[in-house]
Amino acid sequence: MENSEAKGGNSVMLKICAFIVDKRNLFFLIYAILCIFAAISRNWVSVENQLSEYLPETSETWRGLKLMEEQFTTYGSTKVMVANISYDQALLIQEDLENMDGIFSAELDDSDKHYNNGSALFNITFDYDEKDDTCLELLEKVKEYFENYDCYLSTTLGDTQSELINQEMSVISVLVVFVVVGVLLLTSQAYAEVPVLLLTFGSAALVQMGTNFLLGTISFVSDSVTIVLQLALSVDYAVIFLNRYKEEHAELPYREACIVALSKSIPEISGSSLTTIGGLIAMLFMQFGIGRDMGIVLIKAILLSLLSVFLLMPGIIMLFAGLMEKTQHKNFVPQIPFVGKFAYATRYLIAPAFVVVIIVASRISARTPYVYGYSQITPPLLNDVQKAQNMQDDNFNSDNMVALVFPSGDYDKEKRLIEDLLAEDKVTSVTGLANTEALGGYTLTDKLTPRQFSELLNIDYEIAELVYTAYAVNDEDYAKVVNGLANYKVPLIDMFMFVYQEVDEGYVTLSDELMDKLSDADRMMNFAKQQLQGPEYSRVLVYLNLPQESDETFAFLQKIHRITEKYYDADKIYVVGESVSQYDLKKCFDRDNKVTSIISILAVLVVLLFTFKSAGMPVLLIAVIQGCIWINFSVPALQHDNLFFLGYLIVSSIQMGANIDYAIVIAGRYTELREKMGKKEAIISTMNLSFPTIITSGTMLAVAGTLIGKMTSDCAIYGIGKCLGRGTIISILITMFVLPQILLVGDKVIELTAFVMNMPIQTKQKAGIMRIDGLVRGHIDGNINGVVHAVVRGNISAYVDNDAIKMLDENGEEVTTMAETAGEES
Repeated sequence: MENSEAKGGNSVMLKICAFIVDKRNLFFLIYAILCIFAAISRNWVSVENQLSEYLPETSETWRGLKLMEEQFTTYGSTKVMVANISYDQALLIQEDLENMDGIFSAELDDSDKHYNNGSALFNITFDYDEKDDTCLELLEKVKEYFENYDCYLSTTLGDTQSELINQEMSVISVLVVFVVVGVLLLTSQAYAEVPVLLLTFGSAALVQMGTNFLLGTISFVSDSVTIVLQLALSVDYAVIFLNRYKEEHAELPYREACIVALSKSIPEISGSSLTTIGGLIAMLFMQFGIGRDMGIVLIKAILLSLLSVFLLMPGIIMLFAGLMEKTQHKNFVPQIPFVGKFAYATRYLIAPAFVVVIIVASRISARTPYVYGYSQITPPLLNDVQKAQNMQDDNFNSDNMVALVFPSGDYDKEKRLIEDLLAEDKVTSVTGLANTEALGGYTLTDKLTPRQFSELLNIDYEIAELVYTAYAVNDEDYAKVVNGLANYKVPLIDMFMFVYQEVDEGYVTLSDELMDKLSDADRMMNFAKQQLQGPEYSRVLVYLNLPQESDETFAFLQKIHRITEKYYDADKIYVVGESVSQYDLKKCFDRDNKVTSIISILAVLVVLLFTFKSAGMPVLLIAVIQGCIWINFSVPALQHDNLFFLGYLIVSSIQMGANIDYAIVIAGRYTELREKMGKKEAIISTMNLSFPTIITSGTMLAVAGTLIGKMTSDCAIYGIGKCLGRGTIISILITMFVLPQILLVGDKVIELTAFVMNMPIQTKQKAGIMRIDGLVRGHIDGNINGVVHAVVRGNISAYVDNDAIKMLDENGEEVTTMAETAGEES
């Protein structure tokens, strides 16, 4: 350890790092166990596919959905379009379907909503709640029945969409791995470095997937893109450690080089990760829950990547150390002095021009056409579910449906409400108990006298009176029994269900013909009531001739509220549907957009202030990356390309947190070199030294994002990938060809805003021979040997970092004073 102590100093950190390196077999065993467990536990993760589940609990959609789950039964259903059949053939299919056990109905008629262009559309409804697994079994039977037809099936049952997305992401992940291997082969200095990096990342990725079950349920977005983003965001950490190891190994043997490299890499990598985590923290403050979900998953992924680099990678390096020496190859990353020279020559042109560009970009990006549903976005790929849905939409007009929920108990109010809604030209139809036809031209909620009921069922009036008497007694309405039943009116649905209950319990006996009629009516009425009336609330289905998403649609939703408020209290009215969900998402976005922008900038600013100890440098770097974000989102504004709002919220946070690392690499190098050389030489060297790191990390993130954006059928994931890929490319170009000029022009500002100069300075007085490793500010009188780390022979009177001075004897050996010995003993 003597050499490593001389290099890195005798410290607790070195002892910890030595323990990690020496006990590498222990960490191999721990990670082997973790990986085996993760391979099993990854199957325990529950994935949520509905965006509406992540709306805030105060939103109308969330409250309405929860209320409907409590109050109503939503039966499983599927739509099947069969092409190239006659209407007579369609009727035969309908008969076959309705004769299947478990199928309540297969709706079909000769209107253009069900038969058009030689194609038939069947609305198939099952006898079971959509959450019942029996629906999935029935769905398979339906698929088997239509195997020999040219058919297109769409349904909300099961996780078909999720399965298709997972298949797409598996392909993307494989391609990204190939790209990563290719990039590493070009940017590494030995072929054996590639397996070192892949093993480190692969273990972190597997543990990440296996620990998601601890979060309970994660969103389909987090489940799909986290692994690819984890690779792109955190591969830098392993590269930094590996490069540091190679630097130390130039002078030290394997073990000591690894120990010293790890001790120096831990603070460096931890600091680098803080900017990324800072950007992701902004996502935790989003009202829309997918942001919080993805933020937590990605932060966990980065922390697990850090642990993998710190605990597992040292052992892997020791394992491959000899092989890395044997497989060294030519460095394929070229020197780029022309970039630094170009930056110096154009510093007074590019820097002010960029200020103008970002001001214009901020204005243009504010006009980006954000959308909050999938109806106005066409992804690059279409999966089988989407193709089936598109075929149905092309051949059959489907109205936009919303559910209106209000307190139950008054059928007359409900009937008047339905009439008011039908009077609106935006409403094509309304389905509710109060306007659902039953028998003989009556609706389910029409109130009938005993005479009308007897005529409807063709039974004796006396029997009808007895039934009404029994109903009145059961309802504890004894006044009707005493005063006469002639004018006693009961809603048809209530009377039918009462009679059926009486027959079922053996109190009433009817003829077989009437019993069959009653059974069919009871089945239909029960089915309708389960869907449309609950213990405390009723709902009607309102069909609109408006698109799912438009300002006109959102305005009409408010009008539905106003119409309903004429009959019910405003706080007990809910409108639920895709349009309402998108309206709620729009309101979330207006708030989340401001919050994520402010918090991501503040979080990164705090990290940069401590990194650079200057107020000017963080402002310049954040301005550059924020400019990149504005330029990125100006593209869809200029192209009039609809962008799913989630793409902006997530990508802007990632771009601020991750892409700023490229700016930090360049700014850090420039600041360091500027102390030793002029502006021109410093910027040329800076770009040469920074290019390999930026091109390695940037290429991976840009390719990962681009592949996600080009190879997915999900609109949310498509938007994230497309914007992330484009944003990363823009960030690379700006940091390579604009940031250097800004640093050159802002050189004086950075120097003047360095707040370390204003800190209280306590000078130290020393004389003799001493080695100095640290920041020095003051007067040194004597001969200095060294550039950064110096040996002084003479006197020093200056501010020096703690523990930076080590007194030496004439032979250059460290001298331990009695005061230091006493300090160590105490």
